[in-house]
Amino acid sequence: MNFFEIIKPYVEKLTKNDYTLLDYVIKHMADIQNKSIREVAAACFVSTTTFLRFVRKIGFSGYSEFSTVIKYTVLNSDKQTTSDTAFVQKQSQYRSEYLKNIEETVRVLDERKLLKICRRLDHHPKLYFYAKGFSKYATDYLEYLYTLNNFIVIFPKNFEQRKLAYRNVEKNDLIFVFDYAGEDDELIQIIQTLKSRADYASLISITGANNNTIQNMSDENLYLFTDELKINSIDMTSHVSLIIIMELLLYQYLEYQKNKS
Repeated sequence: MNFFEIIKPYVEKLTKNDYTLLDYVIKHMADIQNKSIREVAAACFVSTTTFLRFVRKIGFSGYSEFSTVIKYTVLNSDKQTTSDTAFVQKQSQYRSEYLKNIEETVRVLDERKLLKICRRLDHHPKLYFYAKGFSKYATDYLEYLYTLNNFIVIFPKNFEQRKLAYRNVEKNDLIFVFDYAGEDDELIQIIQTLKSRADYASLISITGANNNTIQNMSDENLYLFTDELKINSIDMTSHVSLIIIMELLLYQYLEYQKNKS
């Protein structure tokens, strides 16, 4: 009775407007679980009839079933919260949740967004990768991967380099920001500075599925699922979903190139 398992067969058939509603639902599950259909429809700026039609299109008999499954999914998500002092989940349970996070990340990827980004990549812009903390180690691999495919990648790895790098960003470049929480003050400040220019470059962020600042400041946002994990105050959160999104983007770009020729 998981929300993502139910909607899986229907996602590819959704219209652009449907996908906007799905995007809202996924990012605001905790907020909407106890709201009426009128409240949720109003938050999405659509009529209750339109929202009910959407609910049925993604596999639910009505709003009551939709709301119940949302509550169940949020409840199970809350139960998966990990202690800061010890990793207490059974290995088999962690493996199951690990795979679910990967499946959900791939499942909700909007191919239209990927194609839009592919068109930008087709102009061979310079790529700027911004990441901090543990994300930097995953980004090292992504820098290598995209460089192998003939992209010029700029990946500033410390505060001083990040401060200098964004000054060289040009209008046709692409900026990728990787931040799970989407609330890093330094990255937000860099984005604000870039967007203050009349000719700022396009910004693509990869964040968690929550409603966050960096996501809302981005031209395009792709979101991932993962369980935050700390052991003895050390961040051990998996970054596999981040890598998967960027790999799939590259593979779709290569397919895009192949279809052009």
